[in-house]
Amino acid sequence: MKPLQISPETAVTLAKQLGVPLEHLMHMPQHILLQKIAELSKKQSQDTTDTTDSSSAAQAPEKGEQ
Repeated sequence: MKPLQISPETAVTLAKQLGVPLEHLMHMPQHILLQKIAELSKKQSQDTTDTTDSSSAAQAPEKGEQ
């Protein structure tokens, strides 16, 4: 198995975001790493959608108000 082709900065950032030790990340099979990145991306997009929905709902005027 060849090592992951990512920069040291990317490896450190991914390790922090995924909550895994850097050594585990560097020896993680690529298909598992891609799966974890997809899960992280999905979670972040849901968090962003939730905060966007709640903030836009608070700012939207009621139907009768204008």
